[in-house]
Amino acid sequence: MSPRTVLVTGEGSAVVAAATALHSARTGRRTLLLAADDPHRAVDDLLDTRLTAEPAPYGERLAVARIDEQAALRSALDGFGARLAPALDLLGADPLDPEELTPLPGTRQLALLRALRAADAETVVVAAPAPAELIATLALPEQLVRYLDRLLPEQRQAARALRPLLAALAGVPMPADWLFDARAAACAALAEARAVIEAPGTSVRLVVDADAHGTGELRRIRAALALHGRRLDAVVAHRVLPSAAAASPDPWLAGRAARQRERLADLASGLGAVPLLTAEWPEVALEAIADQLYAGGEPGPGEAPEPWVEDRLAEDGLLVWHLALPGAERSGLELVRRGDELVVGTGGHRRLLPLPSALRRCTVSGAGLHDGVLSVRFAPDPALWPARR
Repeated sequence: MSPRTVLVTGEGSAVVAAATALHSARTGRRTLLLAADDPHRAVDDLLDTRLTAEPAPYGERLAVARIDEQAALRSALDGFGARLAPALDLLGADPLDPEELTPLPGTRQLALLRALRAADAETVVVAAPAPAELIATLALPEQLVRYLDRLLPEQRQAARALRPLLAALAGVPMPADWLFDARAAACAALAEARAVIEAPGTSVRLVVDADAHGTGELRRIRAALALHGRRLDAVVAHRVLPSAAAASPDPWLAGRAARQRERLADLASGLGAVPLLTAEWPEVALEAIADQLYAGGEPGPGEAPEPWVEDRLAEDGLLVWHLALPGAERSGLELVRRGDELVVGTGGHRRLLPLPSALRRCTVSGAGLHDGVLSVRFAPDPALWPARR
């Protein structure tokens, strides 16, 4: 069986994640449910159990656990105590005891990445944070590797033997070996996290309220996920009124059911190939919710949106770089050429994308957004492009 990771986010994510994990276990897959939703322990209440950092059995082929920010922070600082001790002594400061450590801004995201790396199951279902935080978390490994490459490039590590000489010439101390060792360890951990995030079986499942969802917010979330190359495998509308409500003698209930049907139809029409799943209201047992959601089978992970280049040199003398951004709006789009990269932004999210080698020798001649696809036109630079014969 190919590994599967489903990150469930949005309002009602705890219910949908728990139901999804139960469904996966019932199909015979060894499943792990990870709670990273909020400090209010919604998953604990649903399962009527106290989740801890250590996976605990919960029924056949299902284990449950809660992501521990405290443990993640201790792990991140583990091994640095001895290296930092001389500096702390110089400053006259005492090192912090493990009991004094409390989560800092950013440790929540790092804890989720650490848990994804360490998860051992055929299917991992995560009751994930809100969409904006989840998108930022999924983008974090790529961003951190970029920062490390700029601050501690490989070339400086390769010049270890020359560091004493360079320090004497420049009059500036060079980074110690432990700093490069820490960089290597961080890069290895980030590479493992990226391997899970970018795996073919990893996808995001977005949960919305059947009555209160906003189509504008949904478009922005879809565009941001696509910008970072993440798969949206389904949208789940929960708290859907039972079908019998449409024929209710109560005019208020029947009217509400009719308005809800219209909203769901409008929602489904804007999703394209992404399926819309529904769970009825009032919510019943998790097993029943799983049956409602996955009666027709669970959606596959889909394909990751990746840029591609269209060769139109023969027709128009252009190469066109395309990137699928379903839901993106022209007014919220940012596009900047920066050397051999494109800076693309949408809905407050930005990503630096490297250009293929052929486009690096071109100049940007225009761009457009049509049917959810960003297209950037490149014209060959005569000074850099081979002359045609």
